[in-house]
Amino acid sequence: MIITRSPLRITLGGGGTDLASYYEKFGGFLIAAAIDKYVYITLHRTFQPGYIIKYSQMEKAESAGDIKHPIIKEALKLLKFDKDYLEITSMADIPAGTGLGSSGSFTTALLKALHTHKRDIIHPIALAEEACEVEIVRLKEPIGKQDQYISSFGGITCFEFGKDGKVTASPLNISKEILYDLEDNMLLFFTGYSRSASSILEEQHKKSSQDDEEMTQNLHFIKDLGIQSKKALEKGDLKTFGGLMNTHWQNKKKRSKMMTNPKIDEWYELALKNGALGGKLIGAGGGGFLMFYADNSASLRQAMNKAGLEEVRFKFDFEGTKVVAQS
Repeated sequence: MIITRSPLRITLGGGGTDLASYYEKFGGFLIAAAIDKYVYITLHRTFQPGYIIKYSQMEKAESAGDIKHPIIKEALKLLKFDKDYLEITSMADIPAGTGLGSSGSFTTALLKALHTHKRDIIHPIALAEEACEVEIVRLKEPIGKQDQYISSFGGITCFEFGKDGKVTASPLNISKEILYDLEDNMLLFFTGYSRSASSILEEQHKKSSQDDEEMTQNLHFIKDLGIQSKKALEKGDLKTFGGLMNTHWQNKKKRSKMMTNPKIDEWYELALKNGALGGKLIGAGGGGFLMFYADNSASLRQAMNKAGLEEVRFKFDFEGTKVVAQS
């Protein structure tokens, strides 16, 4: 029995510049943070040949090629599993489609479990690249690389995406005091909407690939905001960071008409009137979680709770994808 877990994530600046259609031309930069909400994979060797796969559905398959779940199928093929005696089960603290990078977390947790079963040791960089191979190359999902990398590494991490596809990771250099302030004053609220990131990111990918000037300038600006956010956080200037989040959101909305809706806009304005300095929808947009940095977290909690939004409290995760049990 092997149990792995992989953290979900929030993005603190520069999100969207990790898509190949952008970084292969201009290079990308963002700050992401792993949080203590996880995707879990349980892998167990059975006594009968074939696979038992349990997620929101249940599958039985004789070989890897017969599995319907696309990520599991491709991960098994990548690591050259074919006809084995395995039961694979997934669970998550937060449902998919809510903007916290669950797909990347699922893939890294799965690959970590499979490597552990083979008694392989894999570095976080290699794990992230294998997850990108599965999701981006093999399944051709129009997504970026940040989810796979932050779930592999953990922490609050700055990622640079080179034009050649190489990713450089470095920890954000902040004090413990600022770290605790972020945990205390960054709040997540579930909007009640789930969505497919692919449809929104496909629009960005298409426009970037076609050198759409408006999209390109928007992403240039977002990347610069990510760099400014890094400087503000490392200086401990959280008020500036909160303001940059607000600027980020106002520009992020311009990327797609699917990015927001009137109800989300209403909640956002309510938050600004009740202690939030800035915020945004986490992930591609369209639904999921609203994240805010607040000067007065108590007032914000009260207002959002009264509006019917459920808060999910979190701390940062500094372990990344790991094996939590093995027997």
